[in-house]
Amino acid sequence: MKQTFVIAWLGLILAGMSYLFWQNELKYTLPTPVPQKYAPVKTGEIVGLKTGVTRDANRPLFIHFYNPNCPCSKFNIPHVRSLMKKYGDRISFAVVVLSNQKFTETEIKDKFGGDVPVYFDKEIANACGVYSTPQAVLLNEDNRLYYRGNYNKSRYCTDKNSNYAQQALDSFLAHNSKPIFNHFALKAYGCELPDCRK
Repeated sequence: MKQTFVIAWLGLILAGMSYLFWQNELKYTLPTPVPQKYAPVKTGEIVGLKTGVTRDANRPLFIHFYNPNCPCSKFNIPHVRSLMKKYGDRISFAVVVLSNQKFTETEIKDKFGGDVPVYFDKEIANACGVYSTPQAVLLNEDNRLYYRGNYNKSRYCTDKNSNYAQQALDSFLAHNSKPIFNHFALKAYGCELPDCRK
């Protein structure tokens, strides 16, 4: 009887650990499910952004789609900050917060360490074809989609060989009009959006 109880208890602990591993790690290594009514926006298409989205004149726009409750979004904040610091003199940056929970503009700006414009408009994600966080979008000066995809193959944005968002920025600044990105760069990984619809 005692042995059965110990085995059952150990089984319960193992099941709990497995569930936590799935919830906090493993499920984020799988592609984010594509929503049923998803309408993709293709590279080169003009993205119809609302007039309230600002950028420096004649600069491309890099939009970071961010959910403060998404573990993947939390892990890549330092990486996004480093991109803003490295490319901020040539590229305009913006953060779009996608969460059902309320956050203030100041809270978000504090996380990214700068005076980056912050928006709370899910329609920006719809216009760019974004359905998960974190995602990066790079638009040229005419609002044509140059890149929409992941930051890195590594959840912690530490794999230098798969710095996809940075590769997109470098490719754009090198005037490469026909960039080629691999499957991992363009398939969405991360957290599903709340109320994602098209």
